[in-house]
Amino acid sequence: MSNTLAEAVGRGPVVLDGGLATHLETLGADLSGGLWSARLLLDPRGRRVLVRAHADFLRAGAQVLTTASYQLGGTSLHRTGQDPSLAAALATTSVAVAHEAASEVGVPAWVAGSVGAYGALLADGSEYTGAYGLGDERETVRRLVEVHGPRVDALLVAGADVVACETVPRAAEAEALAVVLERTGATAWVTLTPAPGGLTTRLGEPVPDAVAPLLDVPGVLAVGVNCVRPEDVLPALDALAGTGLPLVAYPNSGETWDAAGQRWSGSAEWDAAAVPSWLAGGARLVGGCCRVAPEQVAGVSAITSPRR
Repeated sequence: MSNTLAEAVGRGPVVLDGGLATHLETLGADLSGGLWSARLLLDPRGRRVLVRAHADFLRAGAQVLTTASYQLGGTSLHRTGQDPSLAAALATTSVAVAHEAASEVGVPAWVAGSVGAYGALLADGSEYTGAYGLGDERETVRRLVEVHGPRVDALLVAGADVVACETVPRAAEAEALAVVLERTGATAWVTLTPAPGGLTTRLGEPVPDAVAPLLDVPGVLAVGVNCVRPEDVLPALDALAGTGLPLVAYPNSGETWDAAGQRWSGSAEWDAAAVPSWLAGGARLVGGCCRVAPEQVAGVSAITSPRR
């Protein structure tokens, strides 16, 4: 890209991609186990499927590719019987795969290095509860800084254009990310996954209070929400309107993830017709999360008519 993502956000809406892992599954990828899409980084065949999935989103009009590192870290590698020391190398691979897809399609793209919430590393659904059991708030912040610091460092060394800190369920984790992002100087966005209604975190903290520690971190270019029901986007954006930062919105399809059963339930509610209201609510980075396919991202692109 000839300009930075921050500059592009300042000019108008930027189209994000959609649900990488769920699109990978439609392509036949086996994502069982605790690494989810990061599992495919371990072998050449998996990496080729990742390139194809990224390319599908680019062809649909996405301008940002999110790496397959959402569940990647020393914690998840250890828990799944892999060597934790592989984390940095696999993060580098995740960025390289995204660049390979952009080169293959022949269009420019920013690469967002995905840093999923701590609960994602546990693969127990706790990114949707915030119930981490790490101690009191101070101890939780301290331990999350230790977890997320190496993940952000690895993605920056790998050359990610922006770090996407995603699906944050509680204020203590947002505070820990603020510490890490301040230390690294990373360009980043941070998105919460609020409780139904969009106004509080999964632990019941007001959404504006949860993002408050991030507002004075120079590299944070946007805050917002992801992996929420589409109907919860507008209330959350309204709650975040006073932050003074551009906002991010990439909800899931409206279906619900059952961590115990490892399956989705409910009905899809995604409709690109809602995108103009999100833009009016301050969203400048817009796309989809789980179960949002390239075809739906194409609908977002058609509405925003981004300048390439």
